[in-house]
Amino acid sequence: MIEVSIVVPAYNAGGTIDACLTGLLTQSVPREGYEVIVVDDGSGDETREIVGKHDVRLIDQPHQGPAVARNRGVAEARGEIVLFTDADCVPTEDWIAEMVRPFDDPEVVGVKGVYLTQQSGIVPRFVQCEYEERYDRMARRRRIDFVDTYAAGYRRSVFVAEGGFDVRYPNASVEDQEFSFRLAERGYRMVFNPQAAVYHRHPRTLGTYLKRKFNIGYWKVMVLQRHPQKAVRDSHTPQSLKIQMGVVFLLIPVVALALLRGLMLPALVAVIFFLVSVVPFAAKTLLKDPLVGVVSPLLLFVRSVALILGVMKGSWDFLFHRKVATRDA
Repeated sequence: MIEVSIVVPAYNAGGTIDACLTGLLTQSVPREGYEVIVVDDGSGDETREIVGKHDVRLIDQPHQGPAVARNRGVAEARGEIVLFTDADCVPTEDWIAEMVRPFDDPEVVGVKGVYLTQQSGIVPRFVQCEYEERYDRMARRRRIDFVDTYAAGYRRSVFVAEGGFDVRYPNASVEDQEFSFRLAERGYRMVFNPQAAVYHRHPRTLGTYLKRKFNIGYWKVMVLQRHPQKAVRDSHTPQSLKIQMGVVFLLIPVVALALLRGLMLPALVAVIFFLVSVVPFAAKTLLKDPLVGVVSPLLLFVRSVALILGVMKGSWDFLFHRKVATRDA
């Protein structure tokens, strides 16, 4: 009897999907108790051929984005519990068992797991430290409002009743955040389980990382249009990040004043304020990874710049020009 369905959206995932599926098919739970559904989102590479070598269900669709693909997978699912992961993730052997375990509590409708990485580069190691800061924050909470689809689980009945992911988001951005915010506002209980882990390939280069942060900032504007209270607080985002973004935003006119009128004190105060805000993260990171801890203030600064630029562009498009999100955005 199928009790759990795992949905994996895939788009040009030929380089990673084999390891993902191998991990999903060698889990600690009995194989007859779960199914794996891969929704190929119009790939132009060898994704379908690789998926075809595994004992999974393959669904094809034209390229429409991961939100549509995940919703399609849920529509085809036979399990009451639906788990999501991404084609570039490799689950640990007990991932399914750990994702499902919190559902023993009938009040729980959603579960969030964690990222791990084996990468050795500075940027991926910094990204992992970023996530671990958020995990530390979530581990202190009995319920959360933020679930990412790299390691996510929902009761299928609730997922369907609440309309699934918003398909206006054209790519992997913040559609998973929006859905979990929606459930939290309805009063549903979601929980964090740090034992449910998947290995991931974080961005390897600074440029790729900053592009992703810009994209998150851009689409977050649309999320906050629907859930404005989450601009103040959610269970995932550190308050220090918002302070850093605010300081960076203010630095633009402050630096202009310093250059045009020689008013250096405001710029100096802003820089000091930013540095103070990064001390907790840098200090914690120094203990885990000294090299990343040393460079983290600079990386946190450019992260804030990328996010602010994304928010500014998103605000211009969605708030001032009333742009309607499309898959060509």
